[in-house]
Amino acid sequence: MKKLEEYVRSIPDFPEPGIIFRDVTSILQDADGLKLAVDSMQALLEDVDADVIVGAESRGFIFGAPIAYNLHKPLVLVRKKGKLPCETIETSYDLEYGSATIEMHKDSIKPGQKVVIVDDLIATGGTIEAAAKLIEELGGEVVKIVFLMELAGLNGRDRLRKYDVASVIRYEGK
Repeated sequence: MKKLEEYVRSIPDFPEPGIIFRDVTSILQDADGLKLAVDSMQALLEDVDADVIVGAESRGFIFGAPIAYNLHKPLVLVRKKGKLPCETIETSYDLEYGSATIEMHKDSIKPGQKVVIVDDLIATGGTIEAAAKLIEELGGEVVKIVFLMELAGLNGRDRLRKYDVASVIRYEGK
């Protein structure tokens, strides 16, 4: 059986010179790669007591849904502003070039619920830090954050240091 890293397509000098883009679509396009990715991420939750899985737009939905299904937990979505139809809470955060706003339904997390956040990649950590703030604003407790891949050179863990963070694959560069 192949290792998960073997399913990741690495594209040099994209989107700019010196960057190696780690392409998650090459994992998704292979049934064995997708199964291994979901199983590996779910294994990081083996001893975690959680009530809710939260997936961050959009690839967090891809991995969060099968994990929530397998664990028989509800799946809550964190989306870009303007995509959710009911009453929401929102937060804005800085990106490398500009800012972004994400939101959640106001009734998606109940006070005291234990929450796992799932996403495909941790780079700078800004999106997931913002998602954690929303969860906490609703009274939830972030008990674990799980990523498929980590770009350690961008220091995203520093922003998330107060949380239990795990990744399946860790790349030392950017």
